[in-house]
Amino acid sequence: MSAMTDEEQLDGLKSFLKKYGSAMVSGILIALIAFFGWQYWQKNNLADHQNQTAKVQQLFDQAAAAHGDAKAATALTAAADKLVKENPDSIQAIQTQFMMAKLAYDQADYAKAERELKKVENSKIDDKGLLQAVKIRLADAQFAQNKYDEALKTLSTVTEPTFKSTMEEMKGDVYVAKNDIENAKKSYQAAWDALLERKQERQILQIKLESVGVLVDDPDFERPILETQVDES
Repeated sequence: MSAMTDEEQLDGLKSFLKKYGSAMVSGILIALIAFFGWQYWQKNNLADHQNQTAKVQQLFDQAAAAHGDAKAATALTAAADKLVKENPDSIQAIQTQFMMAKLAYDQADYAKAERELKKVENSKIDDKGLLQAVKIRLADAQFAQNKYDEALKTLSTVTEPTFKSTMEEMKGDVYVAKNDIENAKKSYQAAWDALLERKQERQILQIKLESVGVLVDDPDFERPILETQVDES
């Protein structure tokens, strides 16, 4: 057996990121958004938000019915824009734009996802964590469009410690796409250190590190074995 070359490993990593990168980031963010959204909710009076929340729920119901229906999708967009314009600095506005961005992602319309998230990226909502989640999702949309420098610029504004591992791992993914392996190593290593400190799941990141030539010791997991190619000759 002969091990895969560095170039083959890098190409494999790029293919992996293209296929699964957004889904992995989305999964992380769903949990984070739920946490920060609940924190915000606890800080405010429930009664003051019931009306807006009901509108958001209606939008979610509309979204479920809008798939494949152009007319329903147009009506949904108009209703979402109206809600955001009425109260742009609210948790409901951000929830709405996350929903609209997800619908765009499901249709592989990453430019639209970017536009939806930009509507609330500078919200004055009193929840830094939730706004950082918006930034990461926005960078993900830019990355999906090959806007690598814009994605890196957006990620540079993510400063909350809670998001450090996610931000650094995404930066590493962007650098891999740019063939900037040295910076990819630095970002992946920073993400690794953050995950190791928090004792969070990191086996996928370990594979990414190995794909760019960095071997790391993990006290909690066995080192994954990268794919090898069989030399039939």
